[in-house]
Amino acid sequence: MTGRRPRRDAAATRQALLDAAEVLFAERGFDRTTVREIARQADTNQALLFRYFGSKDALFEAVVARRGRRRLAKGAPETLVEDTLRGILAPESSAHHSLETLLRSTGNDNAAATIRREVGEEYSHALAALTDAPNADLRADLVLAWILGIGLLRHIAPKDPLADADPDEVVDLVLASVRSLLERSN
Repeated sequence: MTGRRPRRDAAATRQALLDAAEVLFAERGFDRTTVREIARQADTNQALLFRYFGSKDALFEAVVARRGRRRLAKGAPETLVEDTLRGILAPESSAHHSLETLLRSTGNDNAAATIRREVGEEYSHALAALTDAPNADLRADLVLAWILGIGLLRHIAPKDPLADADPDEVVDLVLASVRSLLERSN
């Protein structure tokens, strides 16, 4: 034996930190989650969290960006609204963690700015590209607000009839309206 410690897999450690942070930020929000708890859940130490991400803020940004980019990369822009809605309406999905993280972290100015930048802007940009209307950005933000509101009333603060509505019925009703909001003139 050489007495040397086995090398850690940097990519696996980084992934474990992201996964742990995703769960804890959703459960507790940004402010109530500590780097010590994240490191412990990832079965690593705080020094590696700072080595790979630099700060808790940067880790939060990476978690939020990863979720948003996964959703955006899953399909064509034309199916973004339907795919996102189906994800939110599913009984158990990672969309619930995203909504919980969003709601529990917006009280922190840095976290709120990250959410706006990493989620809001990317989603809004993708949605705005679906229409050629002069107010495309406003239309995209309205659709995004509607989707977030549906998630809120479905899972975070359940309100019937939406909380128990058939997902297909919700998707059909929302898509009919969204099509007119994001239609192209030609």
